[in-house]
Amino acid sequence: MGSLSDLGKLLLILGGITALSGLILLAMGHVPLLGRLPGDLTFRRGNVSCFIPIASSILLSLLLTLLLNLLLRLFNR
Repeated sequence: MGSLSDLGKLLLILGGITALSGLILLAMGHVPLLGRLPGDLTFRRGNVSCFIPIASSILLSLLLTLLLNLLLRLFNR
């Protein structure tokens, strides 16, 4: 019976993570400048376009690193 209980907890956690990821992706569309920073590359040729968000990726990586470090320091007291 314990394995079903553990599986239920795992499914609830995965569902929560999925819902949180969806909310974050929805909110990212409303962040100004994200995807339009000077280091973001856009190539267009005819009907084909390619977007490479280099600067936005670096900025998000730095922000998430700082946030996770702060959270880990708070919970490891």
